[in-house]
Amino acid sequence: MRWKLSLSYAALLGVFATLTLAADSAVFVDAETGFTFSSYDAPYVIGRTISYRIAVPSGVPTGTPFDTVIQISAPIEVGWAGLAWGGTMTANPLTVGWANGNSAVAASRYATGHVAPTVYPSAIYTVLRIGTHVNGTHWQLTAKCTGCSTNIGSTNRTLSATVSNRLAFAYSKSKPATPSSSSSTFNVHDVANYWNHDFAAAQNAEFAALIAKNQ
Repeated sequence: MRWKLSLSYAALLGVFATLTLAADSAVFVDAETGFTFSSYDAPYVIGRTISYRIAVPSGVPTGTPFDTVIQISAPIEVGWAGLAWGGTMTANPLTVGWANGNSAVAASRYATGHVAPTVYPSAIYTVLRIGTHVNGTHWQLTAKCTGCSTNIGSTNRTLSATVSNRLAFAYSKSKPATPSSSSSTFNVHDVANYWNHDFAAAQNAEFAALIAKNQ
């Protein structure tokens, strides 16, 4: 039940073999929702990736917590996909998503050690109707998060909306025990890694209006 940022030697070879193809985030303009995202394709097996996309409001002062929109687009074989906002499993908000029928679930978690993360009520998610769906090949979750940008690390620091921040991902091929519930338990990850994600490229001047439009 642990979700720790470690990889077996074989898994490392598989991940690092593809990292050179998508080493950093890039701008992704989503025609469906209208958001401008900064997007990173995280390799979880050779030739297969999970897209992690972040959108933020423009003009956020340094040191001020801010809402985010996270979009996870994953192949249908992915049981669950997680994002650590502080770049490590412990001491930062964790977003976990998975498919549920024709939609997807956003689960809020937090871990103080390398044990199963617990439900984290301080990060609140609003799943956006537009941008959240499942088809024969992929599932996609698009959600606003209030509380994901702060309470990072032992100093409870806040992320910056105008620079790159280190993020991390985790993936499991196993589905959660109760896919319909955001408080469901789930198995330990199969692969995890981290990268630097450019939040400056994720600015949206019409952030609030886009959230309202896509609800």
